[in-house]
Amino acid sequence: MKASTVVELASPLLPEVALLFAESDAHAQALYPPESNHLVDAAALAQPQVLFCVARRAGEVIGCGAAVVQPEGYAEIKRMFVRAPARGQGVGRQILAFLEEQLCLRQIGLARLETGIDSPEALRLYASMGYERTPPFAGYSEDPLSVFYAKELVGPAGPPQTHPQEE
Repeated sequence: MKASTVVELASPLLPEVALLFAESDAHAQALYPPESNHLVDAAALAQPQVLFCVARRAGEVIGCGAAVVQPEGYAEIKRMFVRAPARGQGVGRQILAFLEEQLCLRQIGLARLETGIDSPEALRLYASMGYERTPPFAGYSEDPLSVFYAKELVGPAGPPQTHPQEE
């Protein structure tokens, strides 16, 4: 029997998160040049306006994600990453659903994000969870290696329903 995955709020300053960030950075740097990598460090994610979460299985951190609440009233999803052995098992979907739920609880009705064209799993995940392509936002500029998405989180029907599905 496979251990269940638990997603919970956590500090981005945890030692096991530093190892996860190192893996995430190496993965992103292998795919994209520095000018197309929009990584944020742990200190930036340890701010009060940031919701940071980890996914754990059998106590081991296997993924993470963050939602940075902006003064304009939306949140930017950052640092979505799942370790290679846990990919394709719905962990990214669980992380994103958890962040969306946390944002809804805080009355944040819009999530935005940037990802890369060479991340097909991420592109499929965001599209399958209702994110729609948008032009660049905030300080981003057009980049042929970037894809921008947005999703309305709170509507007449209330917060989004989360369903455990495979990525």
